[in-house]
Amino acid sequence: MTNTMKEVMNFIREHDVKFVRLAFCDLQGRQKNISIMPEELEAAFENGVSFDASAIEGFGDITHSDLLLFPDPVTLAVLPWRPAPGLVVRFFCDIKNPDGSAFAGDSRYLLKQVIAKCEERGYICKIGAECEFYLFKTDEEGNPTHETLDQGSYFDMAPIDKGENIRREICLCLEEMGLKPETSHHERGPGQNEINFKYADALTCADHIITFKWVVKSIAARNGLFASFMPKPLQREVGSGLHINLSLTQNGLNIFKNKEGEHSKTAESFIQGVLDRTPEMTLFLNSIVNSYDRLGKDGAPKYVSWSHGNRSQLVRIPAAIKERVRMELRSPDSAINPYLALALIISAGLEGIAGEARLVPPTDMDLYHAPREITGQMKALPVSLQEAIDLAECSNFVKTVIPEEILSKYLAIKKAEEDRSLRAGNKEDFSKENYFDFI
Repeated sequence: MTNTMKEVMNFIREHDVKFVRLAFCDLQGRQKNISIMPEELEAAFENGVSFDASAIEGFGDITHSDLLLFPDPVTLAVLPWRPAPGLVVRFFCDIKNPDGSAFAGDSRYLLKQVIAKCEERGYICKIGAECEFYLFKTDEEGNPTHETLDQGSYFDMAPIDKGENIRREICLCLEEMGLKPETSHHERGPGQNEINFKYADALTCADHIITFKWVVKSIAARNGLFASFMPKPLQREVGSGLHINLSLTQNGLNIFKNKEGEHSKTAESFIQGVLDRTPEMTLFLNSIVNSYDRLGKDGAPKYVSWSHGNRSQLVRIPAAIKERVRMELRSPDSAINPYLALALIISAGLEGIAGEARLVPPTDMDLYHAPREITGQMKALPVSLQEAIDLAECSNFVKTVIPEEILSKYLAIKKAEEDRSLRAGNKEDFSKENYFDFI
């Protein structure tokens, strides 16, 4: 047992922990978990906790159904909304085969491998996320309705903004769990909110995205509300995105800006690598049918382009100084598996660096109102899940990053999803039935 594991065991004993939740996510990024008693944690560290992989979509079949969860001790977090005393804690887990080898379908393990390659080249990727979500009222039985909490808009205050107290409670809860919320506000849509948390290393950021969604939904439910991260829950209102902010450090210095007004050439190559590969990896950044109702509208990008400050672009360079200088990728939404998405984004940037890609000139215009003679010459993002599937399936880049065991199963899931959508006929009804309660 490592020193970190021993410290965790001491914490469990000293703080009257009564339940331990072991968490992981499936291929689509949906969190799963099993609870164990604290007396079983030491054995879990040493031998893992078995579960039926055939019951998790894309993990295995009935003939190869045994997998093991090994808690990652550094991810210990207390769940503040659970009773105290008698604490409940959570760990994220590594997934392994019965012989102790890493499970090839563990997307968290895949991100670890990509991070290691990044560090081998002398870079550390720092990532922050901007998560948007809607708050809806619930009915007498606690089921979600499609009536938003309020009719507020961008940066509105109480009493128009009725989500103010909920956001504060969420932020305080996140702080207790080790996340560092930086800003929170009402977004443009009625009942729409945004909370941004401080950047971290890539693996921690992916863990934080999973944690964030869980906290938001749990605090909303405790207040008699329902939180939806669906990309476009209301067809006539703005969609919800998950903007990804990335920077690279080398020898402790942020290389995204080396002097006033200039990017480093390495940072430019990283940005171009991401631009070049975004269409091919869009299936993993915008992973459901409903995602494509958001793209190209109300602040969500449609074309492969970049600029400083311009929110109509795929990549923008926000106004910032020193360690906060970064690129912001604006196409992703919260339906993603964050481990797969970040693995691809980082790999695309590293490919750009390796090939010394030259950053194309910025597109300094509002692309939502640009003339057709300009936008017609630009590469567009996929306009449907089917187009995204086709691009990913033909992409050698995606195949070099995502192992065949993950890719084949993920593609099969998405093809089946697209087929169900086509057979349903009404896309809006399909999205409500298949995503609203679950994303």
